[in-house]
Amino acid sequence: MPSETLWEIAKAEVEKRGSNGSEGEGVEMGEKSVFFIGSKNGGKTTIILRCLDRDEPAKPTLALEYTYGRRAKGHNTPKDIAHFWELGGGTSLLDLISIPITSDTLRTFSIVLVLDLSKPNDLWPTMESLLQATKDHVDKVIVKLGKTNSKAMSEMRQKMWSNMQKDHPDRELIDPFPIPLVIIGSKYDIFQDFDSEKRKVICKTLRFVAHYYGASLMFTSKSEALLLKIRGVINQLAFGIDKSKSICVDQNKPLFITAGLDSLCQIGSPPVPENDIGKLHAHSPMELWKKVYEKLFPPKSINTLKAVKDPARDPQYAESEVDEMRIQKDQELEQYKKSSSKTWKQIELDS
Repeated sequence: MPSETLWEIAKAEVEKRGSNGSEGEGVEMGEKSVFFIGSKNGGKTTIILRCLDRDEPAKPTLALEYTYGRRAKGHNTPKDIAHFWELGGGTSLLDLISIPITSDTLRTFSIVLVLDLSKPNDLWPTMESLLQATKDHVDKVIVKLGKTNSKAMSEMRQKMWSNMQKDHPDRELIDPFPIPLVIIGSKYDIFQDFDSEKRKVICKTLRFVAHYYGASLMFTSKSEALLLKIRGVINQLAFGIDKSKSICVDQNKPLFITAGLDSLCQIGSPPVPENDIGKLHAHSPMELWKKVYEKLFPPKSINTLKAVKDPARDPQYAESEVDEMRIQKDQELEQYKKSSSKTWKQIELDS
């Protein structure tokens, strides 16, 4: 019988932790989980380390990594626990999204999508793939949760709209993400030197996407001031600290928009000449914004955008001794295949 893979073992362990209680009730309210997904080398690890006050260099995320933090709300009170998960590899390891998100953790789960602003051509495909894969899995988990705990599922449905005021003019025009979502644009220090028109398109597009999903949106860089603001937002997700009500929608400054504070009226229409909008055949507002965005920032071809499927061949994990041994074993395997092929051909001839 084949041995289990590392991720099968990890997944089983997560499910085992939750099985101590009934479905949807295995996590105490003093525990929350934050799942970082996003662009490859986009700065996810740096943000996590900053939030946890860990002064150590960020290392490449291998696949799916976990760490945690503790924080006391007051004197002589038990410390709350925050579980931090991070998905590496950009969009190449979408299957691993299902490991930390279970029916036992879902009600206290948040998503942080980190997008590399310095690579605008990769931005939409990365965002679309990760959000769609995450939403699909979360929707399945919610359905599963509803079969055993309809009250919890109902509470989650209501919570989706908690950031949007009942009298908000866009309430009927948006589709909130099923769990709290924060979108962070990283490497603002590079982005701020972009052409003004390009910055305008990127800012307006991300504002629309964030507003449509009922998400918060903010930009960051290596700036200590910006990192502190991001830390405050992540601490709100992880430890329930009060939300910031500040807002900055100026495209010449780092955006900072808390969920529910933006509007389609303020965002405006997609940045394209009115005569061209009619030529863009779209079935939804999201598709229209996608077409407008990709007109200025066409995604790279599938071959160049496609991430390395085999981490063993990914250059960021290169180790000379291991790689040399791998090459040797690959050569031996090829020789074996050729030898076997010749043997079978000889057997066929003899028969």
